[in-house]
Amino acid sequence: MAKGRNKRGGNLATATANTPAAPQDGPVEGIYPIDTGTAELERDHYSPTGWLLRINDVPSSHVDLAAPGHLDFEYMRWIAALIRSRFNPGQIEANGHKLRALHLGGGACSMARWASVTYPNARQVVVELDGKLAALVRAWFDLPRAPLLRIRVGEAGAVLATLTDATRDLVIRDVFAGDQTPRDLTTLAFTAHAARVLDETGLYIVNCGDTPALENARREAATIGAVFKHVAIVADPTMLKGRRHGNVIIAGSNAPIPAGPEFIRELLGGGVPAQHWDDATVRAFARHSTAV
Repeated sequence: MAKGRNKRGGNLATATANTPAAPQDGPVEGIYPIDTGTAELERDHYSPTGWLLRINDVPSSHVDLAAPGHLDFEYMRWIAALIRSRFNPGQIEANGHKLRALHLGGGACSMARWASVTYPNARQVVVELDGKLAALVRAWFDLPRAPLLRIRVGEAGAVLATLTDATRDLVIRDVFAGDQTPRDLTTLAFTAHAARVLDETGLYIVNCGDTPALENARREAATIGAVFKHVAIVADPTMLKGRRHGNVIIAGSNAPIPAGPEFIRELLGGGVPAQHWDDATVRAFARHSTAV
């Protein structure tokens, strides 16, 4: 649920016995010990240059070595659509602005790779709790180097609290322990720190994993709505009707969140068509939940 793919079974201990000791020239299939458990790297059977990363047997990220702008997970495509809608790539480049992005939760740095192609001059920081995973991802996927992309090892809340006010255009929170985001990363205090480090037109985006009851999404929408003047949701209609487990993308900003015709067409045109809820709809959805 957390990362938009089905969990695969299998004997983890047996697979580990065949794992390469360390990455050599790029990715090598296998199961690698990391600080928080195990990372399994598996070839994408549908793409000769695609790779799937599982953390503790839960799908975490997908990377296409030949196409860094490709996003395989639908929820990441929805995040990308929200970002492009707010930060038009052509206008950003024409204005000479270097998009300042903070990614809380690294995985294989799929969103950061996408942003580095979409906004070539972007300055990005990825915060990843697991130092061994960060080193493996650097070795496997030929990520842009500093100052274009820096990976900072640390806990998301602790790092966020240290950052300077109004120094980011974009903050993405995509942190999971198993299939849940740690509760301390969903609070009013954490969200207020995200708002603090964003500039006046900055955009905060979270990936919220939830059940059909949608309790997490309602609570997070209430919390983000209490901190930001504008809030929006993107998810597939079946999820929003409470019929399955899945991902709900929630965005907050102190500037209006654009949702023009091109943005809506993009959401409807994906492999899993998505629905957009505007500020009024999100606040009605969350009206009986309490920000925490």
